[in-house]
Amino acid sequence: MKFVTYTYEGASAVGVLSADDSAVIPASELGLKAESMNELICELDGSLPAIPDGAKSIPLTAVKLDAPIPEPKQDVVCLGLNYRDHVDEATRADAVFDVQRGDAVYFAKRLQRAVAPDGIIDGHFDICDSLDYEVELGVIIGRDAKNVKAVDAGDYIFGYTIINDVSARNLQTRHKQWYFGKSLDDFTPMGPCIVSAETIGAMPELGIRCYVNGELRQSSNTHNMIFDIPYVIEELSAGMTLKAGTVIATGTPSGVALGMPPETRRYLKSGDVIRCEIDGIGVLENTVG
Repeated sequence: MKFVTYTYEGASAVGVLSADDSAVIPASELGLKAESMNELICELDGSLPAIPDGAKSIPLTAVKLDAPIPEPKQDVVCLGLNYRDHVDEATRADAVFDVQRGDAVYFAKRLQRAVAPDGIIDGHFDICDSLDYEVELGVIIGRDAKNVKAVDAGDYIFGYTIINDVSARNLQTRHKQWYFGKSLDDFTPMGPCIVSAETIGAMPELGIRCYVNGELRQSSNTHNMIFDIPYVIEELSAGMTLKAGTVIATGTPSGVALGMPPETRRYLKSGDVIRCEIDGIGVLENTVG
């Protein structure tokens, strides 16, 4: 099942896509009261809605898709250096990253409002001279998770989406931490939908790719993550409550601009089109403003 946030006739709403992805079935047609994705996640409380016979739908061509969770309740929880090949390229890069460790690297990404599919990314070129892309699998927590064991983690996953963890590398490295360089306004495109965990499972093995202006830059599979999703949920929930609607970005594979040799490195510039793809979820495409 694919959940979406959309705008129709000037109003924002939530719903699910039809089986052939050609239409949106509003939440109200499913007997739900939710008007936002955060409300829908809480209302479902780990369950999935049934689509009744005769449910009315809206053609997908008549709506504008927004980010599935335009305004998360809290900062996005991110994993750094969670693909071995990305660790290798970060080690080679002329930037200071502590990659000699055996534990997961977590950081937060401030999110004012997630950028919608086909939306514009503000490059902040007045303060950023090294704008980079990172395609990532996003995990959405479906109900409050505290002290969850890895074996039970799947019961707490609402679903999955695509996240582009846009980064200002000069700010990321200058301040010796990642929060500022990854948290500028419009640095979190998300979408196009949330695919239910029932469809994908707790240990997804999905092709993940990123193109810049049609050129394939990143290509891997989510099974190549160093720390898998159940491990992450167990570790994080042991010390803090992951509230329903929490967004976790699970890291990016190799192929980012930072990892290119300095003499051929190509950071993003105004007008560039970034296309992020994850099999089974869809396409998230955005343009740099």
